[in-house]
Amino acid sequence: MTIKLDSWLLEILACPNCGGDLRADDQASELVCTGSCGYAYPVRDDIPVLLVDEARTPAP
Repeated sequence: MTIKLDSWLLEILACPNCGGDLRADDQASELVCTGSCGYAYPVRDDIPVLLVDEARTPAP
């Protein structure tokens, strides 16, 4: 499933945990932080859920 987000939106979104940039992971349907925390935020019905409580933490 391809995430349908405008490129300008992805450019202005930031990780709510560490403030890092986000990149789209189409396979997992997530936005993944490229900053220090590495959290992955779900995208449901093409709407990013940028809540730390909903984020998947990276594997150790």
